[in-house]
Amino acid sequence: MTEGVGVESSGAVGRDVMAAAGVLFSDGAGRLLVVRLPYDRKHPVAIPGGGWEPTDRSPRETALREIREELGFTPRLGPLAGVDWALLREGDRPIVVYLYWAEPLTAEQVAAFRPDTAEVGGWTWLTAEQAGHALPPRLSRRVTACLRAPGDTGPLELEDSRPVGHTLGRLPADGPVPEYAGLAAAPGLTPSAEGPPEPSQPPMDRATYYATRPRIRTKARALFTDAAGRVLLVRLRPWDGPLGQVPHWTLPGGGVEADREMPRAAARREIREELGWDVEPGPLLALDWQPGAAADPEADPATGRDTAVLVYVFDGGTVTERMLGSLVLPEDELVEWRLCDPAEARTLLTGPSWDRTAAALAARERAGGPVELVRGRSVGPDLTQG
Repeated sequence: MTEGVGVESSGAVGRDVMAAAGVLFSDGAGRLLVVRLPYDRKHPVAIPGGGWEPTDRSPRETALREIREELGFTPRLGPLAGVDWALLREGDRPIVVYLYWAEPLTAEQVAAFRPDTAEVGGWTWLTAEQAGHALPPRLSRRVTACLRAPGDTGPLELEDSRPVGHTLGRLPADGPVPEYAGLAAAPGLTPSAEGPPEPSQPPMDRATYYATRPRIRTKARALFTDAAGRVLLVRLRPWDGPLGQVPHWTLPGGGVEADREMPRAAARREIREELGWDVEPGPLLALDWQPGAAADPEADPATGRDTAVLVYVFDGGTVTERMLGSLVLPEDELVEWRLCDPAEARTLLTGPSWDRTAAALAARERAGGPVELVRGRSVGPDLTQG
C-alpha cells in the first residue's frame, strides 16, 4: 500500500515501529515517477512503494513486492538511497522508511504498467522542483535529500527526513521546504472524467489503518575498538530459560525506545547506561535487518524473533585507557566486558552478530553511508534482490 511511504501516523507505544520501503524511478532525463493515491484526499501524491509485511524478508523485498502489486512489473533495484526514521508528533507511532534507487525506466516499460486501480489512480513524471511541491512535506524532504545528495554520499541517514550523521556533512541540516501544493504541482495527475471512478471513501480510516499495521523492533549498537583494533564486547547477565544460561556476547547497546527517541539518541543513552561514558555516536556503519519467523525459517522464536528486528550499528570510535578505567557495567544487565581481536570476537558472537560486526568494521574503512545487511550479510545490486 503506497500510503506507508509517506505516512502521517498516530498511536505509538513502546518499542514498536512501522516500516516501509519506497522506490525512486527516473526516466533518464532526471524526472521522478510519482503516483496518485485514489484513497488519500489530503496527500494524494506519493512515490511508488508501501508498508512492510511480516512475510517480507527485507525492506528490499518489500519494495519489489509493492511495485509488482501496484504497477504490475518487477523493477531492477539499485543501491539503497537512504533510510529515514520519522518520530512524528508526540504520541504518534514512528516509522522507518527505506528508499531505493531503481534503474531508469524506458517508455516501453512505462507503457506496460498494469496498475492496481485501488492503489494507483495515475502516474506522471515530475522534475525535482515539481516533486518537491507535489509531495507532502515530510516525504518531500526525504525524497529531495536523496535527489540533492552528491553521488558518493552513499545511503543517507535521516531523522524526521533531515540529515544527521555523515549526511550532515553533505547536506544542510535544515534546508528550505518547498511550499506544499499537492496535485496542483503535478500536471497529469488530476483525475480524468474518462478514468475509473474514484472511491467515495478510503478503504479504512487512518487511525484503523495504522492500528492494524505490523510492526518491527529496533536496536542501536556501538562499535568500539582500541588502538590495536580489538573490538569491545559485553556479556549479558544470564536469564531464565535454556538459552539464557549460554554466555551471550554482543556489541554494547540495546533497544530503541521508539515512542520517545531516535536510534542515534538511543545509542547515546545505551552507551551511558551500559558503559558509563558520555559519547556522541559517530557515523552509522550498518543497517542489519533480521527477518522474523514468518519470513525466515532460521529465525529463532526462543529469542523473541516473532517479528523483524532492525539493528543500527554506529561507530563508537577508539577507546582509551582512561575510558576503560572508568567503565562501569550495570549489574542487573551485564556481567563482564572484553576487548577481542577479530578471531576471538568471531568465536564469541553468533554467526549473524559476527557478520554484522565484520561488515561494520569494513564500513569504517570506506567512504559513504551505512552498508545494507540482512542477517549480517550484504544485500543490494549484484548481490540479491531480496
